[in-house]
Amino acid sequence: MRIVFMGTPDFAVPSLRALIDNGYDVVGVFCQPDRPKGRGHKLAACPVKETALAAGIPVFQPERIKREEGVKALRGLAPDLCVTAAFGQLLSQEILDIPPMGTINVHASLLPRHRGSAPINWCVMMGEKTTGITTMYTDKGMDTGDMLLKAETPIGETETAGELSDRLSELGAQLLIKTLRELEAGTLKRMPQNPDEATYEPKLDKETGRIDWSRNASEIDCLVRGTTPWPGAFTTADDGVMKIFEVKPLHTAPSGQPGEIIRADAKTGLIVSCGDDDLELCAIQMPGAKRMNAKDYLRGHELQTGMCLGKAKE
Repeated sequence: MRIVFMGTPDFAVPSLRALIDNGYDVVGVFCQPDRPKGRGHKLAACPVKETALAAGIPVFQPERIKREEGVKALRGLAPDLCVTAAFGQLLSQEILDIPPMGTINVHASLLPRHRGSAPINWCVMMGEKTTGITTMYTDKGMDTGDMLLKAETPIGETETAGELSDRLSELGAQLLIKTLRELEAGTLKRMPQNPDEATYEPKLDKETGRIDWSRNASEIDCLVRGTTPWPGAFTTADDGVMKIFEVKPLHTAPSGQPGEIIRADAKTGLIVSCGDDDLELCAIQMPGAKRMNAKDYLRGHELQTGMCLGKAKE
């Protein structure tokens, strides 16, 4: 069985490695073009490209796979099956028609919930307790194809989207191999999704991480964890933007107005009032500074109590 793999970020690497390690004939890999990275903005290869090249697999990086260049390259590989995992591009019907055995996608949610490009982040931001992986046949819609197999996992109380992504990527690789084994054995069953149960969340942007201090402490905690490591949670302060990496609900009645700094000292920490609770900001980054434990920051810097975060202009 000739397989073409399509994926780009770290999440997709375990699935590609699983195919290689289990002896599948991966005849080509498609990923996003190299993008500028770091302070020098030098072009950098994505994790999937690096993995494929290390294994001696040809790599293709069309700007849009559905254009002539991508279609021609895929036809030339004559795949029996395509496998996708966080590829980052929608596949046209022309692309989907090329592999006679179809295209199987490794999706990081329990479909039909959390369709879209950022299911891991939204599961955390929405405070869900359980998530998982769904393998599915790809069609022209956004994660609307028939489901194949599922695997569930709990979301840790303090787990960030980045940490959860690492776990789900490994779980997805395992489920992919199980799916292919059943496909080869002729026992794989497909189940249509119920559109009435479907949810779709939008793509993330930097504004997603803006904190609304009128929300509950648990919701803000979920937002911070769900936007870590990207796009990152933030609020405005008198001297610019404060990035926030870790918070802790204190389970007390709010001591002030939403966003008001209640305490700010190295012993107690940085305490801010929100909708239903006081919230400790545990790890922050102030303008022009590096990420620090908030108590350590307050040993050498002052933040005025009574100041309301989220009110100042950027």
